[in-house]
Amino acid sequence: MVFKKILVANRGEIACRVMRTAKRMGIATVAVYSDADARAPHVLMADESVRLGPPPAAESYLKADLILAAAKETGADAIHPGYGFLSERESFAKACADAGIAFIGPPPKAIAAMGDKIESKKLAKEAGVNVVPGYLGEIADTDEAVRIAKDIGFPVMMKASAGGGGKGMRLAWSEQDVREGFEATKREGLASFGDDRVFIEKFIESPRHIEIQVLGDQHGNVVYLHERECSIQRRHQKVVEEAPSPFVTPKMRKAMGEQAVALAKAVGYYSAGTVELIVSGADTTGESFYFLEMNTRLQVEHPVTEEITGLDLVEQMIRVAAGEKLAFTQDDLTINGWAIETRVYAEDPYRGFLPSIGRLVRYNPPAADRRQQPFALSEVEGHADGSSRASTSLSTNGGEGGSDEHEPIIRVDDGVAEGGEVSMFYDPMIAKLVTWAPTREAAADAQVAALDAFEIEGPGHNIDFLSALMQHPRFRSGDLTTGFIAEEYPDGFHGAPASPELLRQLAAIAAFAATAQADRARRIDGQLGRTLPPPGDWMVTIDGTDHHVSVSTDGIVVDGEELPLAMEYTPGDRMIDADLLDEQEDADGEREVISTLTVRIAPVRSGWRLTTRGASHVARVLPARVGVYATHMIEKVPPDLSKFLLCPMPGLLVRLDVGEGDAVEPGQPLAVVEAMKMENILRAEKAGTIAKVNAHPGDSLAVDEVILELE
Repeated sequence: MVFKKILVANRGEIACRVMRTAKRMGIATVAVYSDADARAPHVLMADESVRLGPPPAAESYLKADLILAAAKETGADAIHPGYGFLSERESFAKACADAGIAFIGPPPKAIAAMGDKIESKKLAKEAGVNVVPGYLGEIADTDEAVRIAKDIGFPVMMKASAGGGGKGMRLAWSEQDVREGFEATKREGLASFGDDRVFIEKFIESPRHIEIQVLGDQHGNVVYLHERECSIQRRHQKVVEEAPSPFVTPKMRKAMGEQAVALAKAVGYYSAGTVELIVSGADTTGESFYFLEMNTRLQVEHPVTEEITGLDLVEQMIRVAAGEKLAFTQDDLTINGWAIETRVYAEDPYRGFLPSIGRLVRYNPPAADRRQQPFALSEVEGHADGSSRASTSLSTNGGEGGSDEHEPIIRVDDGVAEGGEVSMFYDPMIAKLVTWAPTREAAADAQVAALDAFEIEGPGHNIDFLSALMQHPRFRSGDLTTGFIAEEYPDGFHGAPASPELLRQLAAIAAFAATAQADRARRIDGQLGRTLPPPGDWMVTIDGTDHHVSVSTDGIVVDGEELPLAMEYTPGDRMIDADLLDEQEDADGEREVISTLTVRIAPVRSGWRLTTRGASHVARVLPARVGVYATHMIEKVPPDLSKFLLCPMPGLLVRLDVGEGDAVEPGQPLAVVEAMKMENILRAEKAGTIAKVNAHPGDSLAVDEVILELE
């Protein structure tokens, strides 16, 4: 028998995700919240809610005693921890058991065995799993870390023993990197996980990050649900995940899966978990993969596995925690289609991916075929031939045995709402955008289209960057490594490149919008009591190139060539859907729509800002007769701020490395600012002498607040 009431000990999109499945199963839900989340969607979605405390996680979501008290107060008979926070705390799982409340996750023993990154590698080696060469003992100080790193050979990776989710990790290419990063890794480990132990291992160059999803019950049955490719990362934080991997062969999948299952069985694992592996991208044999760690919880990227297997992993976790056996075996699990997930973060890729906070003035995700409602294998009907097909309620995706004729689908997992606040206290992820299609190319195309339709205003966001990744030729080829972003964007992100054809289309859209606006003005009587005809000829300057555009009832002509576009625009609209039509008419005189370009449009001085396909373009639009004689507007030169060290994001000044009168060199560390649980080292951009110190460790800083001044 499943539970009657589940408390979700988390926040944001994962809390909403768990509650959706619980509600579908007829289980009541309880939310917990900090003061920062008092009106958050997960609180409003739950049947009951309990306040925990102030916004900092250490005073709210990490307070196990408060969460257990909330469960007892509301009569919850089970707790789902989500991911992060207390999800991998052995002590919390034990406390739940002691209180007579089911923990929807693995047993405490397995959490302890796999949660310690040092001990887990020892256990993996004993279970016959390949491990990365490294030093698994405790490291006393920075000098010892330097000696160990030299013995292993650079590059090396320094990792917090209790770490996860990209926190508490530093890549070191030299002794200087170790000296700068070892203590920071210890601090991040202590702040995020309450454990400052660090281990060091060899960094595999040109690596791919592959992970195997496992699922087990309390009766000794364990299966693997294929692999996920998670190689596209930034600062060890995953940005894009997909299932299956374009690199993994059936032989590799079987070998990886069987090793993951063996490890899970060796520690008595049940519930959902993930075995993370690193693979050399240069290896064509499929044999050189190494164990990294096991995450004893649900992963952020679990939706892509759900989409290709037809399983609801949250439901399976609930059923396993209730003592049920898995209703399927390894032979029942196949791969249907392709799924890609992109993480929409509150960060500004145009400013070095600095974290961003603030109110969501506008939040309008793309229309989803199925939002946060993955289907379950238990709802799938078996067939005599061994295949299976989802019931009618799952018609958006046929599940097991689905046909290649299915159209792509969109899924949005989020836990925010328009008017809500993106806080500095928690993870910067706003939403997860998941697309499924029969092929990888179609799933990526669906991502680009959905990202174009994703509206966020307020905090900075990475939608343009995600779209650029989906369009990148190297991504399309499947040639991925964990260094992808650093290698392809060494000078930062400046927007996705636009083809001449796309710019011509945008020039046409800008002129069309200007015509619609002029037509609206024409309908309003002027002081002379007569209407004015709207101009039809425009000079559009976009990305430094002039285009002559004619707009009439007969169509749109750009630089003397007809552009077969069909669209509608009412002044004030935020979006334009421009249909590219076939040049040839059919028997009925109609033209077939070949593709649709979705453009976010906003007025700017003398034109429009048009955002689509991973970049924004400012189109200056003037009547042609004026545009021919118009001179370019005088460019306003920004002030020189090079003598100031400015805080690039809201955060806490953790450390100041220099004082007044100190001489500094380019690249020298000056200060460390902590924001959204990550430490950011601020370095000198030029040589100089410190003239004034404006901030001190412990200060909370705003964006662009002056920390130091150079002479």
